[in-house]
Amino acid sequence: MRPPETRRAPLYVAVTLVGLACLVQIFFRFFPAANITQRLEWNSYDARVRLANRFPAPYATNLLSAVFIDDSSIKDMDDGKFGYREKFPWPTHYYGQVVRELKKVGARAVAFDVLFELQDTNKFTGTNSLFGVSNGERMRSDEFFGQQIAKAGNVILAANPTAGVFPNELFRTNTSTIGDIITFKDADSVLRRSKPFKEYPEWHPIIQYQARALDLALDKAKYESNRLFIPRLDGSDRYEVPLNKDGSLNTEEITGDKPVKREMPMVQKRIWDMGLTLAARALGMELDAAVIEPRRIVFKTGKGEERVMPLDEGGFFFIDWNITITDPKDSRVKKEQILKLIRDDYWRHERGQVNSVEDFSGRLVVIGSTAVGNNSDLGATPAEKEAPLMTKHLCVANSLLTGRFITRSPEWVDLLVMLLFSTAAANLAWRNKVDVASAWVLAIGAVYVALAAFIFVKFRVWLPIVLPVMVGLVAPHFGMMSYRVVFEQKEQRRVKGIFSKIVSPNVVNELLGAETLSLGGALRPVTVFFADVRGFTEMTDANQSRAEEYVRQYGLQGAEAEAYLNEQAAETLKTVNMYLATIADMVKKHDGTLDKYIGDCVMAFWGAPTPNERHAVSCVHAAVDAQRAMYALNVARVEQNKLIEEQNKVLLAEGKPPQYLLAVLSLGTGINSGTVTVGLMGSESHIVNYTVFGREVNLASRLEGVSGRGRIIISEGTFQELGKYDAELAATCVAQPSVLVKGIKNAVKIYEVPWRTAPMAAASPSPAKSAETVPPEPPKTPA
Repeated sequence: MRPPETRRAPLYVAVTLVGLACLVQIFFRFFPAANITQRLEWNSYDARVRLANRFPAPYATNLLSAVFIDDSSIKDMDDGKFGYREKFPWPTHYYGQVVRELKKVGARAVAFDVLFELQDTNKFTGTNSLFGVSNGERMRSDEFFGQQIAKAGNVILAANPTAGVFPNELFRTNTSTIGDIITFKDADSVLRRSKPFKEYPEWHPIIQYQARALDLALDKAKYESNRLFIPRLDGSDRYEVPLNKDGSLNTEEITGDKPVKREMPMVQKRIWDMGLTLAARALGMELDAAVIEPRRIVFKTGKGEERVMPLDEGGFFFIDWNITITDPKDSRVKKEQILKLIRDDYWRHERGQVNSVEDFSGRLVVIGSTAVGNNSDLGATPAEKEAPLMTKHLCVANSLLTGRFITRSPEWVDLLVMLLFSTAAANLAWRNKVDVASAWVLAIGAVYVALAAFIFVKFRVWLPIVLPVMVGLVAPHFGMMSYRVVFEQKEQRRVKGIFSKIVSPNVVNELLGAETLSLGGALRPVTVFFADVRGFTEMTDANQSRAEEYVRQYGLQGAEAEAYLNEQAAETLKTVNMYLATIADMVKKHDGTLDKYIGDCVMAFWGAPTPNERHAVSCVHAAVDAQRAMYALNVARVEQNKLIEEQNKVLLAEGKPPQYLLAVLSLGTGINSGTVTVGLMGSESHIVNYTVFGREVNLASRLEGVSGRGRIIISEGTFQELGKYDAELAATCVAQPSVLVKGIKNAVKIYEVPWRTAPMAAASPSPAKSAETVPPEPPKTPA
């Protein structure tokens, strides 16, 4: 039983929990380390990545290759197994050999996942034709590497613009382009996403030279009133860079030479992710021509095709880790050891023999480390706990080549899903039993998790799982269950407060256990009972007269007289309450609803608030038992009166006033069955009464007036109901002449129930233990 104001409780709970979830997420934005839900969501995402890798996905067929600097190559080089002994890191001319060999075997582009930041002027190549020099001559290792980079024209060198680490100027001027290899690991140290590009300041060579010579901190340079100041690392006076009025660099003041063209001191440049840079070579794509929008980047290929890369709110894209290079069974990527390429180059140029049968034609090659220990370049990814991070470039390149990217669902979709789930879970918990609601929540959660997994595997769309399931389903479920515990306890107290005094305990328990119950007004088939205590008015008048006579006779005045009159009024009320309580006990005994006391009349009904198809049978049996209980009460009072009469003889002999005899009252009962309006009347702040009203109620009241003393009069409708459910009781009823009653146009057919000989109720014993001994006539009311 739930009042109207609680109908929206599930929606309120759902909105409240979603609102709290939003506030918590806002808090976590400022304190990301405490975001437990994000970490759980990452775990669910990683599980989906591993699941997706079990199913085939588009990849760039015959395009991607990986060359490993692995533990075996490092050990063999260190041991001098193949005729050259070098400690790692190796001189750069070995990388030059690799570049030269890959060019020979047709590689389209070669990307180094190795930083070549510094030169080593102490490292030299050999003096043979392998390095393109005559006998007796030597070439610096870095020069040979730079020379091969320039000749190949397809080399991409690594940079870390975030840390300010770029290829050495010798290599940088010879390479075709550079690529960003920075890794952005999440708080749990797993690499899931990357930045598509990084913007960085590229300073004029003159300023770079001055910075090295004067120890200038270029990252702290500031423009002030069209002047450029660069602080020194030692904290001494700032260095001022001479500028022209238009802000360009005044090179004449610095070098003494007149400038050939206008040059700015610094140019903001963009360096793209190495994987994107690599794929752009195969697609004939100009990355700098891409259209950059707040949540996506649109790339245009040389053939006029488009690739759309979705970005998150931080400008990151998620890496599709569907390529692994550590699994020997994965043949999608051509894999080779770097030492094999070095040896092939040696035999090709020194011995004139071509041992290589490897074909890298048109391939995009990534060279990086898979070694462990001090040379480790491994890290955790969603697909592997320890993977070579060079895999990132292959995965990113594959995404751009195939146009397949991971898309994170928008925040409004996440909020909508949470709100829908919260409302559904709250409603389920509100309207169902705990086990049923829990089963539904588990089923919805399981279906959603499976759907989210399928969508990711099939379409690479990342739908959140943790917040929708935890906040959208589990939290509202337990929240509403907790609310129901509190609410239903309060509601049970409310139900008990309203009904405990008007219905039997088993009806109260049925009300408290009902899943749905309408008390707000409804049409119900019921049987209405009116029972009036006959003789109450005469008894009241007689008692009042005797009390006043006593006051006059004994000369009582003031407070003493008032006290005596009040005492006699209380006795009168006690008597009528005793008779009314006797009737009410029979109503409750037969599971009826005690409506109200109307003076000396009891009104009750059967069939509401809990349904009872035998409402007429229960009511008539209650009426029969009420008459018999009244008779038993009267018999007892007659016996008491005999004792009082004996005592009065003694009192009169002693000159004392006699005791009054106990009144013996009778009962007239009217019963009618039909459809009435039933519900709570009143308001929470005033009197609340659960009652019935309508034509059938009025007829029952009129039949009570017809009943006279000691009779039970029922209507045709009640008689018909008795015939359906208790033929034996109906057979005892005696038809009476039809009567006209107030408010009813036509005469009403009525029957009398002979309560002295009526059969006992099957379900409950009669309060009169021996009905067969009931005398034919009730005792008379004493004078």
